[in-house]
Amino acid sequence: MKIDRRLLLKAGGIALALTDLGLAGHLLARDSYGAMPSLSGASQWLNSAPLDAPGLQGKVVLVDFWTWDCINCQRSLPHVNDWARRYADQGLVVVGVHTPEYEYEHDLGTLRDKVVSLGITYPVAVDNDYKVWNAWGNQFWPAHYFVDRKGQVRHVHFGEGDYGGQEQVLQALLAEKG
Repeated sequence: MKIDRRLLLKAGGIALALTDLGLAGHLLARDSYGAMPSLSGASQWLNSAPLDAPGLQGKVVLVDFWTWDCINCQRSLPHVNDWARRYADQGLVVVGVHTPEYEYEHDLGTLRDKVVSLGITYPVAVDNDYKVWNAWGNQFWPAHYFVDRKGQVRHVHFGEGDYGGQEQVLQALLAEKG
């Protein structure tokens, strides 16, 4: 089953409109937005060998699009780091996708240093060429995509905030049978 990128783009537009209105920056969980898109466009991986959807089957996956100089990303990262640590033994895999907004964020040495200083121990895909970003149809930093054990994107959240709601989504997905 292939993901409907138009649906993700529409969801992003709705989320952006709601955010501009000061409303929630997330969309409600649903049966599926489609199959998890590819992570194979990453030029390099930090903290892990390359990952992709087939190898993640049976796991709940949180894909976090971020960049190190984004203040909203910096505010959301402690929550993502916490979830990665607390729920790993229940089957959660967090995958950070570092897609730089600015030219200076492309520097791999600086990214390595930031990953360490920000306490990121989960896999990070280096997406300097926007291949993963484009495969997912993403348009926001931070953007969280919640994938169930069957490889279906079930929830998306754009921007910071609603960490309690996002954690409830994680808990619900982890409680589902694979």
